[in-house]
Amino acid sequence: MGEFEKRFGKICRKGKIMLCAMDQGMEHGPRDFNEKNINPEYVFKIADKGGFTGMVVQKGIAYKYDYANHWKTPLVLKLNGRTEIVPKDEVYSAPLGTVKDAIKLEADAIGYTIYVGSPHEAQMFREFAQIQSEAMDYGIPTIVWAYPRGRYVPDEKRPEVIAYAARVALELGADVTKVNYTGSVESFRKVVEAAQRTRVISSGGSKLTDAEFLAKAREVMRAGAAGFAVGRNVWQNKDPMKISKELHKVIFKD
Repeated sequence: MGEFEKRFGKICRKGKIMLCAMDQGMEHGPRDFNEKNINPEYVFKIADKGGFTGMVVQKGIAYKYDYANHWKTPLVLKLNGRTEIVPKDEVYSAPLGTVKDAIKLEADAIGYTIYVGSPHEAQMFREFAQIQSEAMDYGIPTIVWAYPRGRYVPDEKRPEVIAYAARVALELGADVTKVNYTGSVESFRKVVEAAQRTRVISSGGSKLTDAEFLAKAREVMRAGAAGFAVGRNVWQNKDPMKISKELHKVIFKD
């Protein structure tokens, strides 16, 4: 077992990561949900049965649903967040929890969003630096959602800017960085290269057809990424277990 696998423990399987994400409720409000998936327990069941290596939620969800005592998928606890009410040019993700909270809630990893290029970039750097330092003390791995966004980012989808964000995650000491897909194997390979020893996983992104989503997943893995963090493309799917099984095959078997 390599050093990465030792550090990540249950979150990582065979060097790969497949996260089920339900941290969108704070940023998007209820617009992503229907009468089924608005209930976190519906999504938790998908994660448990779908072979995911981690379940991503905000602190309030993990606490209110007593996640650690009722569900088997390892917990990735998001420790900051924002709403979409604040304009993108002033985007800032505020600290909402601590490493101590993560330990109390028996989290297996910490998730943290940083908006590279925001006017509040320096503040987010300082806040994550403290989180990362404490996480190292306790041996808890960190995953940085590295998104170029804000007044100084005219095009957050440019591959060069996404590669820059991935490099920032490495420089900050993140074990894994979650970034948006750049649209091609060649350009995403450069993102993976920029991140070096910080492993790269792709965001599932906006809702796609099953064929589009799985094609994207194959390209991400061909580029050398470690896996996926996916939300809407699984728990909004009419057959979430089928798409989970197909994604699992792409990440761990293809």
